[in-house]
Amino acid sequence: MKTLVIAEKPSVAQDIVRAITPTAGKFEKHDEYFESDEWLVTSAVGHLVEIQAPEEFDVKRGKWSFANLPVIPPYFDLKPIDKTKARLNAIVKLAKRKDVGALVNACDAGREGELIFRLIQQYASSKLPVKRLWLQSMTPAAIREGFESLRSEKQMQGLADAARSRSEADWMVGINGTRAMTAFNSRDGGFFLTTVGRVQTPTLSVVVEREEKIRKFVSRDYWEIHATFLAEAGEYPAKWFDPKWKKAAANADNAEPDAELKADRVWSEREALAIAEAVRGKAATVTEESKPTTQAAGLLFDLTSLQREANGKFGFSAKTTLSIAQSLYERHKALTYPRTDSRALPEDYLPVVKQTFEMLADSGMKHLAPHAATALKGNYIKPSKRIFDNAKVSDHFAIIPTLQAPSGLSEAEQKLYDLVVRRFMAVFFPSAEYLVTTRISQAVGHSFKTEGKVLVKPGWLAIYGKEAADEVADAKDGDKGQSLVPVKPGEMVRAEVVEAKGLKTRPPARYSEATLLGAMEGAGKTIDDDELREAMQEKGLGTPATRAATIEGLINEKYMLREGRELIPTAKAFQLMTLLRGLGVEELSRADLTGDWEYKLAQMEHGKLSRETFMAEIAAMTENLVNKAKGYDKDTIPGDYATLQAPCPNCGGVIKENYRRYTCTGKKGDDGCGFSFGKTPAGRTFEVAEVEQFLRDKKIGPLDGFRSKAGWPFTAEMVIKFDEETKNYKLEFDFGDDKNAETGEIIDFSGQQSLGPCPRCASRVFELGKNYVCEKSVPTNEQPTPSCTFKTGQVILQQPIEREQMHKLLETGKTDLLDKFVSMRTRRPFKAMLAWDKEADKVNFEFAPSKFPPRKPAAAKTGTVKTPFGKTVAAKTAKAPAAKKVAAKKTPAAKTAKPKTPRVAKPGAGLKPSDALAAVIGAEPVARTQVIKKLWDYIKAEGLQDAANKRAINADAKLLPVFGKPQVTMFELAGIVGKHLSAE
Repeated sequence: MKTLVIAEKPSVAQDIVRAITPTAGKFEKHDEYFESDEWLVTSAVGHLVEIQAPEEFDVKRGKWSFANLPVIPPYFDLKPIDKTKARLNAIVKLAKRKDVGALVNACDAGREGELIFRLIQQYASSKLPVKRLWLQSMTPAAIREGFESLRSEKQMQGLADAARSRSEADWMVGINGTRAMTAFNSRDGGFFLTTVGRVQTPTLSVVVEREEKIRKFVSRDYWEIHATFLAEAGEYPAKWFDPKWKKAAANADNAEPDAELKADRVWSEREALAIAEAVRGKAATVTEESKPTTQAAGLLFDLTSLQREANGKFGFSAKTTLSIAQSLYERHKALTYPRTDSRALPEDYLPVVKQTFEMLADSGMKHLAPHAATALKGNYIKPSKRIFDNAKVSDHFAIIPTLQAPSGLSEAEQKLYDLVVRRFMAVFFPSAEYLVTTRISQAVGHSFKTEGKVLVKPGWLAIYGKEAADEVADAKDGDKGQSLVPVKPGEMVRAEVVEAKGLKTRPPARYSEATLLGAMEGAGKTIDDDELREAMQEKGLGTPATRAATIEGLINEKYMLREGRELIPTAKAFQLMTLLRGLGVEELSRADLTGDWEYKLAQMEHGKLSRETFMAEIAAMTENLVNKAKGYDKDTIPGDYATLQAPCPNCGGVIKENYRRYTCTGKKGDDGCGFSFGKTPAGRTFEVAEVEQFLRDKKIGPLDGFRSKAGWPFTAEMVIKFDEETKNYKLEFDFGDDKNAETGEIIDFSGQQSLGPCPRCASRVFELGKNYVCEKSVPTNEQPTPSCTFKTGQVILQQPIEREQMHKLLETGKTDLLDKFVSMRTRRPFKAMLAWDKEADKVNFEFAPSKFPPRKPAAAKTGTVKTPFGKTVAAKTAKAPAAKKVAAKKTPAAKTAKPKTPRVAKPGAGLKPSDALAAVIGAEPVARTQVIKKLWDYIKAEGLQDAANKRAINADAKLLPVFGKPQVTMFELAGIVGKHLSAE
């Protein structure tokens, strides 16, 4: 019987085949697998199956209402992921082969890899025995060793339970939480999608809490007194301090400790100037104490510490660092498994470490090889509990270099590889040794401190090029980091220069990815101490493998912005946190509680907590979450809301924010005039600064991030206009429709500068509304009747088209490569140039040439092609798609492909229109897409688009029975049509 090996990715399957070929014999390549006498090796492409609630437990219709919540199914069904269904079916087919007697799970060695395999196994209904391949590195030797020590299914049961529980818990909290919060926010009409997640939302709460502290921070003035003392050997700086100051005594009157109170700060300018005046020019006595100190290198990297270091040093995002580390592990075989939470090595790993140093010493990497040689020569590689500790190694050990020297690395890959290798070597080098001197200078009862720090032996710092004392980081006046001029015993010195420096307290810094990763690791507590971080990491937010995706998810959902290296929460984030706190949903707004869930999953992995207990607790939490939202009956949510500076446009009164709206509260002593508007029009939440600008200018934009009722993203300007009917102002979207052209009103371009010649008629092109138009496409004094049709938008698929880009298109035929287009079909961003297409007679997209050469077509003589796994098969012709397999076997010679003829719908196929709809498009059964097309043809032919609003359609006598009202928007058409179609 054969054993089927299932890897997570095709590249890993190929690596496995190459590694075990010497022992397993030759493998034959097939379309989606490799086969030898004893082995079948195939792969997934990441997740092939996802969980879903069975239909009887999850009502799809009206799923965003409280009526159908909570959804807590007793079990989960599996659903194939559409784009990888073919690969899933191929694996299932292999697993059901009669000659297959066992399975090997070779997916990535972690919780997610375990889940990928277990879901495939469940979907295939396989009862075959399973072994687990557990790889720490991807070198051929490591793969062969892994096959020699396969783990049993029983050994992996804890990890499998934790993997399933994490997946199901995320589904239950995410689905129920998102639907409940969306239902709550959509109570007053509209649809306000409010996504929450078990790990995502508590992470956001950490960032919001920090931003709240920054916004509420009130800066205070304080003074430091800096002096320069003159000794026989020269000058040295010093800073005043109070030797009697004690932190506890200073905070005795405070409810909470004040971190700004320090021994070297004076809180009165008068006191600071008095000290400076008293000491200036006076003699001082000197006492000093010198003592040696040492500084050890940092611990080996786990994924989180590597991401933090790479973000701080190179500005790499957590996602980028993980991607590069994965490439160095999988593709280059240069690093060990990166998705690890361990910072130690197994105790029997000393020989491998020595071999790794030997590889580095013999490598051509001149910046690393000499240090590796020094370590070998000095016998630095010794057993140490700080490095080798089985108790600190779970399923994976720290990230270190493998025995394979890499080549052909990109610049980013080389940077990250060097970072890992330097830390790997540094941890074995001796500690850096310093001599720290503390000097106290006393004059007329005032004490001044100077600290000097001299690097005596660089130790591990030599690897980083820090050989001298003047290269010690952060050296500054009166602080650590400088060598001091000597002072003789008993020598008196004089205070030459004494100045009181006025300073201000500063708010806490915003999170960067490095500091947020640290806060996630400590469940909201920023922990810098390596040893303390290890103790806390089991209660962190998420795992090292998932934290990067969590941060990216918050940015993609517009809960956070990345500005430089800072992460800034948006108004949408503040609104979500206000809601969760107001409803009392602490499970999603407190990071430390979520840290407890992660700890319980870790306990489950080690067999110390049952899956049933964990899932029962998650179900109870989910019910509680939904019930708090469902049962909330107050008018508004309590919160810290803004009072705007800009006055009401209607009455000049004060505008205040509440949970849902910005509302006029009237002038002092008066009631509000009724002016108000929602904080989240079309799914996009206003920032307070945007509202201030909007009220001041009565227009804003173009803004992106809006979504139509059908869920499509769009960009638009917004305006505040006076409404005659209500006698008050209201908000409207302004799509830049050129109303003058519709009404025949004369346009005057005399004050504008032309952008260039029209590509149709060579006349001048100008800005008009939100478009660029040819002067002959609109009524002007020179030509009242338009004769040209050239017109293109200033925003196309969410990409703003600036004046200089339009000028470039008109002058050269194309713009630069623009990178903010968003596809209406896939909703994914893409890059393209805009170019004038003469044949189509319009502006079209032009894409940059691919970096990869086009695939060579199959040779005409042999009619063969290569599959992704390298097998040569007969070419498939376009003539008979229904008989592909037969053609591949029976027709080795390539046939000339005939041009495809467009498919024509059979008269009897499709859906039957209602009598009302048939009066417009005919009574023939028709496909839904054809219905929309026919309707549009009719609307355009009859001129039924509204002249003032192109997105509105006016009903004539035929359309009125279909629409059911005099006017509809284009976004409503699909829904209306569905009601008038039925299966025959």
